[in-house]
Amino acid sequence: MEFDPNILSRIQFAFTISFHIIFPAFTIGLASWLAVVEGLWLKTGQIIYKELYKLWVKIFAVAFGMGVVSGVVLSYQFGTNWSVFSDKTGNVLGPLLAFEVLTAFFLESSFLGIMIFGWDRVTQKMHFISTIIVAVGTVLSAFWILSANSWMHTPTGYEIQEGSIFHPISWLQIIFNPSFPYRFMHMVTAAYLTTAFCVGGCGAWYLLKKRHLPHARVMLGMAMLMAIFVTPIQIYLGDLHGLNTLKYQPVKIAAMEGIWETEKGASLVLFGWPDQTAEQTKYAFKIPKLASLILTHSLEGEVKGLKAWPKQERPPVPIVFWSFRVMVGIGLLMALTGLFAIWLYFCKKLFTTIWFQRWCIALSPSGFIAILAGWFVTEVGRQPYIVYGQMRTADASSPVLGQHIFLSLIAFVIVYFFIFGAGVYYIVKILSQGPTSAVKGENVYGSHSLLATPI
Repeated sequence: MEFDPNILSRIQFAFTISFHIIFPAFTIGLASWLAVVEGLWLKTGQIIYKELYKLWVKIFAVAFGMGVVSGVVLSYQFGTNWSVFSDKTGNVLGPLLAFEVLTAFFLESSFLGIMIFGWDRVTQKMHFISTIIVAVGTVLSAFWILSANSWMHTPTGYEIQEGSIFHPISWLQIIFNPSFPYRFMHMVTAAYLTTAFCVGGCGAWYLLKKRHLPHARVMLGMAMLMAIFVTPIQIYLGDLHGLNTLKYQPVKIAAMEGIWETEKGASLVLFGWPDQTAEQTKYAFKIPKLASLILTHSLEGEVKGLKAWPKQERPPVPIVFWSFRVMVGIGLLMALTGLFAIWLYFCKKLFTTIWFQRWCIALSPSGFIAILAGWFVTEVGRQPYIVYGQMRTADASSPVLGQHIFLSLIAFVIVYFFIFGAGVYYIVKILSQGPTSAVKGENVYGSHSLLATPI
């Protein structure tokens, strides 16, 4: 058995970061939702919002903790498996990651304690401010991490000295590199939608089981508002991100679309199998000229095919091709869910339609799947480069034995299975218990709540 250290290092990092990205994505959206829920409680006095907050803040704490643990592992891997990469790019990426810790992680962890334990120890205003600060901290954390990652895709503001060492010459150009604004907005919006469908799926489950019905209506109703209004925005941001990628990484777009020949009026390949040996997409189902229209906004626009680049410059096409379709497909299902919600709302059946409840339950993990698929498109599509156009992945790994990496990978799989399995089990247990019932005699809805309507 051959133990290629570079391939094994990539697999190990892909495994650990795939686990990690789930939790920050969830906490970014959940922290903002908790801020909205607490704000509604303070404004309306309806205890139902306080009960929802106390339920979901426990889940936030567990997810935050698992995100921290899995994130620390990634930091160590930069030194153990990717020391050459760290040595050459540390002058640029090191400060960006340090800014994330100093300005975001410390902020989140400091005020998280007040969120969890401060209900009877600080004023309501201070508690609300703490929740807002944590929500801002999660977004700020995404800002720095995505800035660093985006620089690896569109490197600017640097010069290479001593033969191969990257040195910063403009921090503004490094932080606000060409792909960063699009990737940041696309990722944060994806995190919000991921949380919305998770919360909405939980609400639908309560409705289906006829438990915690008032709370379930709030959860499902707020989730559907996100599906209705935010999903179209996400699709638009995805289009902008795609156009930016076409400008700076056109080979990735060719792989995403499964286009091999450069052509005008290129067809959109809905499905097919990209055969890298034959250099064609077999069994393709196409829509004429649609790829050119989407990518160039012209029916006769020219789209470069994969054959315009040497084979060694192309990414693994099947992974990029299918991951992109999974991501887009889930986005369209989310948009369709919003349309269903509008129709059922006007039919006054939003909270009573069983098939729709089951649909929302089925879609509850869809945001996580879409985020993972999107990251596969982004990171696999960047290959064979780790710093696009400047440093190859094959030249970035540490000089360690492949057998050692393989053993540590097996250890990661075993440890992650137990630790994160236990965390997910605990979250499911919290959700199965549901929110604490309202205090007897206290108004759950308030005097003028629309939540009391039977829609």
